[in-house]
Amino acid sequence: MRLKILTFILALAAPLLMKAEVPSIQLANMNGEKVNTASLEAPGHPVVVSFFATWCKPCIRELTAIADLYPDWQDETGMELIAVSIDIAQDEAKVRSLVESHGWEYAVWLDQNSEFLKAVGGQAVPYVLLIAPDGKVVYNHMGYQDGQENALYEEIKKVANK
Repeated sequence: MRLKILTFILALAAPLLMKAEVPSIQLANMNGEKVNTASLEAPGHPVVVSFFATWCKPCIRELTAIADLYPDWQDETGMELIAVSIDIAQDEAKVRSLVESHGWEYAVWLDQNSEFLKAVGGQAVPYVLLIAPDGKVVYNHMGYQDGQENALYEEIKKVANK
């Protein structure tokens, strides 16, 4: 009986937990410029934040799959993608090389201490957040399987059309 009540309470609370605010953390972009994650608080358009690492093969597959679709997604929804590397500072050159070799056309931020990842509840990569135009986190997933980007796009369309 207690388990049923707890499950019911968690089911009711889940939507509230997902509507979390974006924390304010200082990171750097690939040009060495400071960026604050709080800039994602109310962007006015959907934003996908994809946490990755250069050593993470599923991360690279996911970001590459999204890169192929990104121009169409932007045209249709106005969405933006920010890829956030959790590689350590000594591996910044590897991050730059990976981004350039794949021709990723989206912003890349450096979370070298995984502070942002931890602050948004991520425990491992790949980890993806969808931030609605009002700045609320409305969707997340950890891990990647081929084709999963299609489910992500369905979620993007839901918040883009509100």
